[in-house]
Amino acid sequence: MSSKQGQERQDELIAMASRVLLKNYLQQPVVMSQGKGVELFDVAGRRYLDMTAGISVCALGHAHPLLSERLAQQASKLLHTSNLYFIEEQILAAAAITERSFADRVYFCNSGAEANEAALKLARRYQHVVKGRSERNLLVSTHGSFHGRSFATVAITGQEKYRTGFGPLLQDVMMVPYGDLAAATAVLEQGKASCFILEPIQAEGGIIVPPPGYLAGLRALCDRTDTILIFDEVQTGVGRTGKMWGYEWDGVEPDVMTMAKALGGGVAIGAIAASEKAAEGLTFREGGAVPHASTFGGNPFACAAAVAVLEIIESEGLLHNALTVGEHLGAAFDKLVAAHPEKLVGHRGRGLLRGLVMKGPAAGAYRACREQGLLVSVAGGEVLRFAPALIASTANIDEAIAILDNVLGHD
Repeated sequence: MSSKQGQERQDELIAMASRVLLKNYLQQPVVMSQGKGVELFDVAGRRYLDMTAGISVCALGHAHPLLSERLAQQASKLLHTSNLYFIEEQILAAAAITERSFADRVYFCNSGAEANEAALKLARRYQHVVKGRSERNLLVSTHGSFHGRSFATVAITGQEKYRTGFGPLLQDVMMVPYGDLAAATAVLEQGKASCFILEPIQAEGGIIVPPPGYLAGLRALCDRTDTILIFDEVQTGVGRTGKMWGYEWDGVEPDVMTMAKALGGGVAIGAIAASEKAAEGLTFREGGAVPHASTFGGNPFACAAAVAVLEIIESEGLLHNALTVGEHLGAAFDKLVAAHPEKLVGHRGRGLLRGLVMKGPAAGAYRACREQGLLVSVAGGEVLRFAPALIASTANIDEAIAILDNVLGHD
């Protein structure tokens, strides 16, 4: 196909999309057709340097040969049976997660929102059924957070723009400032909370890193008040910050951890990982209904992907790579901020989850980068988010920074 034919096909597809897709998204005017490593190519044949990795999903990049091989093998063997039976790949995936984390038990679903929903149900049922505290209904989260787009997860998401127009939402929710241990203490010591849920780094909220001692203080507070502590690791987990899990930076462990995004390397999967104590919240009891379930959750195909992703991250040393390349990115951001003080405020983040803070909305720079062949995303309105695949190199970062430098010089 010639470049002209490719462009015509792309235009045709975008026109078709305008007729058949529900217009809930604000897509950029390109249709991606294939990828390799940290590169994407649209139908017209244009190449893009991908520094967003499907919003922190494609941890191994695009078309990683080992992941592709494992997926092909599993697809030719077994895709789905349901949870009416034990599933070999699901058992192995749960073992792979528990061996690499604090957790004792794992439940699988299909997305981060589903994982957070399940975690909220676990926390309430733990208080109501396991502990006999029917008054412990309050779900506590933080301002600036993002936990999903279902009714329950929108209700606990601390950004009004995601909540507007969907009320009334789930009740018995309270939000406190992120990083404010005193505010959390004032709420939890009232003895009405079933759980406290937060992100080890607020990703969609603008790559907000918690202050030193905050997560440890929350751990002690939740222990004292017997409140379930949930870490939403949907974006920070599976190596994104240079450690397998974001909570490792602070040396504390939650009762429950939710994950999705990078866990499947591009295949849809979500999960909650829980301590033995917290897992009682979703344990089946004779005479009652199954407390939570998912038809597709933990299917053989998705779980085979999860096992492969975790193994490849370790075998290829990608945690170390995320740290070293992330440090290189941070240093490059330092130079950008110094070169463009009229447009940039600073930067923050860990590993390969980093944000460049702009003086004003980042949407214009986001679009200009795409036009010059660089894919980034926006977090918190004024932050350009970099979350490339964990396989990214310093050379990839240098190319991205050169494009961004040019954009900032002309935007």
